[in-house]
Parts: sequence; structure tokens; C-alpha cells
Amino acid sequence: MPDLTTSVSDVLDTAAPRCRSYEDITELRSRDPGAIGRALRERRRRRAFLPPDGRLMLLAADHPARGALAAQGRPSAMSSRTDMLDRLREALARPGVDGLLATADIAEDLVLLGALEDKVVVASMNRGGLAGASFELDDRMTGYDVAGVVEARFDAAKMLNRIDLDDPGTVAMLETTGRTISELARAGVPAMLEPFMSRRVDGRVANDLSPDAVIRSVHIAQGLGSTSAYTWLKLPVVPEMRRVMDATTLPTLLLGGDPSGRPEETYAGWRDALSLPSVRGLVIGRTLLYPPDDDVGGAVDTAVALVH
Repeated sequence: MPDLTTSVSDVLDTAAPRCRSYEDITELRSRDPGAIGRALRERRRRRAFLPPDGRLMLLAADHPARGALAAQGRPSAMSSRTDMLDRLREALARPGVDGLLATADIAEDLVLLGALEDKVVVASMNRGGLAGASFELDDRMTGYDVAGVVEARFDAAKMLNRIDLDDPGTVAMLETTGRTISELARAGVPAMLEPFMSRRVDGRVANDLSPDAVIRSVHIAQGLGSTSAYTWLKLPVVPEMRRVMDATTLPTLLLGGDPSGRPEETYAGWRDALSLPSVRGLVIGRTLLYPPDDDVGGAVDTAVALVH
């Protein structure tokens, strides 16, 4: 830890409120929390949401805020924040990685470390449905709100939309999502929707990944809000992806989930789906940040090659 007499200016890079270590972040948070807002305002943004090839390679890092810490069969893989930040910084520095999807705690740490310069940042909004909880399907907004996304000067906002036809609470989520899409659109901010048809099986929430269920979730999600002009989809890779993607004209990013198969099989599924016209890239988290061999750079480079 730095000496407690260290001034905030000593902790920061002279050009911007940027920290050099994780200890510096804690020191700054305790002494000058307003520096986070200054760092967000001074962050160098990309000129365009999409790169010239029209495809995005994003890293997902919003799982811990739902209490989901497992990856690749390791129950507590994401329990260390500093280890996770190390992996994110390595991944974000790889050529072809366009940006990050995250909650405020992670995004702000990375902004202070200077890791999000010239990157797309997607704010994660509804994290209320904690993994394994009796209220897991209550996907209310506990992360970013619309004002927070705009104030942070982020590029898009993402919502999880688990639709359980046996759960009366689903309609409240749909109403909130529709209103949020409309508010984001008025601010000119893309809304990224991640819909699933979900149900409880032996007390646990399970997403139906059959092609017909994914198609149904797409139709429900893309009809939300007073405009779809700024709406994107974030969908799983499932069988019959050509038929699934025929359900929408909205630009779509593929999610990686936490696959149990061999990496080669996962990459092959991504490659095939990326060939479809409305698929515009990947949003991958645990698969790339916690690969079986812990070679983060190698896993990220493989995904980037598929996208770009």
C-alpha cells in the first residue's frame, strides 16, 4: 500500500487521473472519489461505435455482479478481482479487441488504469437476478441507469431478458426493458438485449437453448420499446443458427457463455455463426478470460481472428 501521506497527485499520471497499481485505485477511491468522474470525462473515446469492417470483438465482465464466479469448471475462478483485472488488461491490450461489457466497479477500475482508451464500453444494467437465488428471475435494474450511462460517456447499454411464462414477474421486466430502450434511444445510445426463454427445473433457472425457443425470445425482445432504431441483440450460439438469425434484421453479437466442450468445438460454432449477415461479432467473457490452459492472449487472438 502507498504511504498514507501520499498525495492524490502522486498516485495519478500527470496527464489524467490514471492509477499505476491496484493499491493506487483503493487510495484514490478513499481520498478523491470524484477523480473517477474526471477520468470518465477525459477518457479518449473511439470515433465510431463500429470499426471499418463493421464487426465488434467485446469482452464481457459483468458476471460477478450476479454472484456468478465460476468459469470452466472452477467454482471460484473470478473471486480475485486483481486476477480478473490482470486478465482483462491483457485481453484488452490485444490487437483487434474493440472493448468491454461491464458493471461500474470493473469499468471504473479499468478507466483509472488507462485500459479503456479508444475502446467501446457497454454498460451492464440489470444485475438483480443473483445466480441461484429464489429471486433469480427478477432481473431488475441494479447496475447502470440511463443517466449513468450517458454521464459516463459509454457507447451502449446491455440488459439481460429472461422470459419465464410461468413467472408473473416477467412482465415487469419487459415493461422496464421497454421503457429503458426508449430512454436510451432518445439519448442516442444503443440498447443491447440478451433474451432467453427460461424456466425453473428442479428449483434452478435454466435457459432453453433450442432453436425454436431462441427464435421466440428474439421476437419478444425486438418488439420492446417505442423504437428499435438503436436496438442490438446478444444471442447464444445454438443449432440451426441460420434459421435463428432469419428471425431478425437487428444487428446481433454472439455470446460465449461458459462452454463445457473442447475449445476447438466452441470456436467452430462461432466461426459458422459469424458467417451470417446480421451477426456483427462476439461478446465473450469467461471462455477467453479463463481458458483451460490459462493462455488469455492466445484465446483472445483466436477469437479476434474469427471476428476481424
